[in-house]
Amino acid sequence: MSVLKKLASDTATYGISTMLGRFLNYMLVRLHTDLFEPEQIAAQGQIYSYAGIALVLYTFGMETAFFRFARQETNRKEYYNLILSTVIIVSLFFSGLLFVFAQQTAVLIKYPESVSIIRMFAMIMAIDGIVSIPFARLRLENKGKKFVTFKVANILINISLNLFFLIVCRDIHAGKYMSVFRPAIELFYNPLHAPDYIVLANLIANLSFLWMLRRELADFKFVFNKNLFKPVWVYAFPILVMNIGGMLNMLFDRAAIQFLLPKNFYPGRTSDQAIGIYLQCYKLSIFMSLATQAFKYAAEPFFFSKGEDKNAPPVFAKITKWFVIICVLMWVGISLNIDLLAELFLGKKIYHEGLSVVPWLLAGYMFLGIYYNIATWFKLTDKTEYGTWLTLTGALITIILNIILVPQIGYLGCAIAFAVSGFIMVALCYIFGQKHYPVPYEIPSALIYVALGILFISGSMAFKIADLRISVPVHLVVFLIFASIIFLAERKNIPFLRKHK
Repeated sequence: MSVLKKLASDTATYGISTMLGRFLNYMLVRLHTDLFEPEQIAAQGQIYSYAGIALVLYTFGMETAFFRFARQETNRKEYYNLILSTVIIVSLFFSGLLFVFAQQTAVLIKYPESVSIIRMFAMIMAIDGIVSIPFARLRLENKGKKFVTFKVANILINISLNLFFLIVCRDIHAGKYMSVFRPAIELFYNPLHAPDYIVLANLIANLSFLWMLRRELADFKFVFNKNLFKPVWVYAFPILVMNIGGMLNMLFDRAAIQFLLPKNFYPGRTSDQAIGIYLQCYKLSIFMSLATQAFKYAAEPFFFSKGEDKNAPPVFAKITKWFVIICVLMWVGISLNIDLLAELFLGKKIYHEGLSVVPWLLAGYMFLGIYYNIATWFKLTDKTEYGTWLTLTGALITIILNIILVPQIGYLGCAIAFAVSGFIMVALCYIFGQKHYPVPYEIPSALIYVALGILFISGSMAFKIADLRISVPVHLVVFLIFASIIFLAERKNIPFLRKHK
């Protein structure tokens, strides 16, 4: 059980700090939705989505390859230098192209006025690509506290800069206070381009990573060994394709709304408004994404370290069981209280129009987290080509369903496509995994808990309670009933209860 405690401790280290940081970052969701109309921040949201896909090309599977090849301390430094060298080359190459051809890119994505934003994103992505390997090194070396400290510091810097640009600079420029500083503010601040400062704040915050990681970067020597890199590339290439498919699976929906949503589908709303509404509601599903991400940060090096242990499969099964239970509890808890979260985090009421997508998006992230959990088999057995085909299958399902559903039911179709794709990926990954790396997963209980979750969420959506003073306590009671059912079913398997019997 000590290995499970170690994994739980690492997940808590990444998870609590990441959750805290993202919760602080949610101040920005409220700030942006209070200050801007959906169409004003649609461009930033779209470009962030495209940047997410592009970042996969910048790291091209090297994070996972680093865990695979740098497990031994004897050759860790050698692979760190090699992998970081290649990531630097690729990141600077792609960002250089994007910076030079920013105008053409802006026209291509139908935001011709966003050239400066695209150039800032080019720099942001180069930094993200380069620092990904030093951050992977911190995870491999079990320096989780340092990892999360840097991540949270970055978020705090970003929040502070958003407040400075969007409120302080705005007010000084408008002459509300400290008018003596107005000439200085006017040197860099233009209220007509206020949403652009969201991206500028992100860029400055990301530049701080280079200072925070100065020791890891100073410890680096630029090298390239063709013979040493060849097996790394052979291992990483399927992961690159898999990651591209994964990002398409998660981010194709933005393009679908932009290009597939019929004109005037939502009465009185433009496509840009629909994109803005969807993207801000999408952020309410990030709570599940954070849980998945925190677990992945801790679990990836853990799984690689235990892969050759004969007793690993039962341990992996137990980890997956509790991961599913926690995710289902989060799914139901957030979905039941979505109206409260909307009041807290989404400013203007126009954004509340898209809340129906949130339970589906939460389900999609839950299935994606389960997929990451059980996908360990093809990484441990060096059969990463399976991951490629599974992820591409998921991406294809997402694309097809978006094409079919978005013209019919709008952005709700995007969320349904994401959830269905995630579920199918989990099912296929389990089927193939049992043939190559059998793990005794408890499938019946997982399916029952998911089915119960669907029942409780559907019931809550069917019987809407408009008054928050009534809905919050009612939904709390409903959630406690759901949690009690799981507790009673699993009470014999909860470690601290077993100890005190």
